[in-house]
Amino acid sequence: MSDTPPDRLSVNPNSPFYDQAILARGVGVRFKGQEKTNVDEYCISEGWVRLTVGKQMDRKGNALTVKLNGEVEPYFQS
Repeated sequence: MSDTPPDRLSVNPNSPFYDQAILARGVGVRFKGQEKTNVDEYCISEGWVRLTVGKQMDRKGNALTVKLNGEVEPYFQS
């Protein structure tokens, strides 16, 4: 396994960018220089993160998210 996180990763099992092996290894994300713990999905090449918004759910039971643009720096925690 590579020492660099993938370009795009999601924690939602229904997403095509979900990867259990990488998530089990532990991935942290810095967005605009600040550590974020509520990242639902990120994309390095396009420069965005999708953050969960509180505990609200949409009508399908998925967490509500907001997409923000900026510098994304994922890293492995261990």
